[in-house]
Amino acid sequence: MFTHNFKYSLKTLFKNKTLIFWTFAFPIILGTFFNMAFSNIEKNETLSIIDIAIVENDEFKNNKVFLETIKTLSDKENEKRLFDTKYVDINEAKKLLSNKKITGYLILEDTPKIIVNSSGINETILKYVIDEITQNEIIINNIINNKIKNNVYTDEIYNEVMQKLESNININHIQNQNLSYTMIEYYTLIALACLYGGILGMSSVGKTQANMCSTGKRISVSSTSKIKIIFSSILASYIVELIGIILLFLYTIFIIKVDYGNNLILVILLSVVGSLTGLSLGILITTVLKSNFNIKLGIIISTTTLLCFLSGMMGITMKYTIDKNIPIINKINPASMITDGFYSLYYYGAGDRFYFNIISLLISAGIMVLISLFSLRRKKYDSI
Repeated sequence: MFTHNFKYSLKTLFKNKTLIFWTFAFPIILGTFFNMAFSNIEKNETLSIIDIAIVENDEFKNNKVFLETIKTLSDKENEKRLFDTKYVDINEAKKLLSNKKITGYLILEDTPKIIVNSSGINETILKYVIDEITQNEIIINNIINNKIKNNVYTDEIYNEVMQKLESNININHIQNQNLSYTMIEYYTLIALACLYGGILGMSSVGKTQANMCSTGKRISVSSTSKIKIIFSSILASYIVELIGIILLFLYTIFIIKVDYGNNLILVILLSVVGSLTGLSLGILITTVLKSNFNIKLGIIISTTTLLCFLSGMMGITMKYTIDKNIPIINKINPASMITDGFYSLYYYGAGDRFYFNIISLLISAGIMVLISLFSLRRKKYDSI
């Protein structure tokens, strides 16, 4: 029965023109529009070195992690340096920012604070770098505390900390090019395609619900295992979604000529996990809400569009604004997790931040599936 329903679900999904449009055609059409809009904007343009200032107070001078990392990223002998850094007092930093001589300045107090006048690509990059250094500082402090508890010699602590520091302060570059606005849009496009898998999740679970279609009525009164039907339908939907993601990658790589860099396997891995989260989101909406197919379809599409908007699809400044003012939103936003995973992979490689986003997406998918299962178990019908 499992195999039969799996094959039947695949055939049904591929014959549904509405589902195929939103999961296959729409991301490709949108990608084509992106290519038409951005193909010549940054043809000969690369990201220039970012001018920043550091408030040279006692906290900064005593913080070896920030001190060494900023020093490395600002080394004038490094052709790929990211920052041109000025070390000043607070009044001079404010003056430089007011006169637009710098993108922003960093001040270390109880927590690192980034002060900027506007939001844009440079401000966003500065924020991501400081966030990464902060995470590394926590890891390094944990290393030191654990070593001290175990009575480890100072030289060993120093060597391990420096090794960790040196492995995390380099910024990756892809063929000597810097991250462009175009690449950011394509990353959010992938996130959109992943979350549109929720439409397939809605279809796979919706057909088992008696209040949504005649098929659900027959399944509800039949002796066939409902769990097998649901699981086989979800598996079919996930495979169809992955086919859509593969087609999107093939189109953007070979037709539009998008360069995803040297970590294409990890980009695909993140997309596979993101697709699972999108599928889970659709299942959650389908099981929790009591409405017909068209209303649920509209809710999934509008929710996905909103999540992608907050993650920077209509402009990277939106993601920066959310991260700065209401950071909790993008911490639970699956579209933001996907795009943030791409950003971290581009800049830092397969580090802690990348895998943190992978794990966060898996946890989000797990929570949504559990809620959906609980909701399905509670569904009863007075009449069918």
